[in-house]
Amino acid sequence: MTSTQAEIDRSQLGTLSVLAWIGDPEDGHDIPYLLAYSLGDAPQGREAGEAAARGLLEEIGLPIGDVVLDGTRSPHNFPVKVLVNDDLVTLTLPGLNATCTAPPEWVSAAADSEQVYFLFATRAWPEAVPGQPVTAEVLRAFAGDEQVLTSSAHCVLQVQRLQK
Repeated sequence: MTSTQAEIDRSQLGTLSVLAWIGDPEDGHDIPYLLAYSLGDAPQGREAGEAAARGLLEEIGLPIGDVVLDGTRSPHNFPVKVLVNDDLVTLTLPGLNATCTAPPEWVSAAADSEQVYFLFATRAWPEAVPGQPVTAEVLRAFAGDEQVLTSSAHCVLQVQRLQK
């Protein structure tokens, strides 16, 4: 018996946002992180949006949980890409893209390491509205939450840059 899964209706994700941050370099923690999340404003409600996020990750082959995929080994074939142009970060997934502005220390760390640690949260984060500042405490509460981490996809991505 064979079954096929219908393509995920990406409109059910709601608003997809991206946030770039870096740990404290003084603590020896200068990894550039990139987090994709929904605001939870999906047309059919927050639960439908979270189900759509899980379905999207399954569709593109990103496992949810504690597995960290290495997208730097074959970046041209990996389904997630990150492009950095000055301080503008563009995240591209099949059928989706989102952009954010990164702080200078993030851009510098991403340029130095040529990679970023990417998380795609299936849990919605309506408090992190684009254009509004997110405090370190609010970020830590969400991105450090055990349930958020275990219900997210994790991978390391190669930084791509525009040719100048």
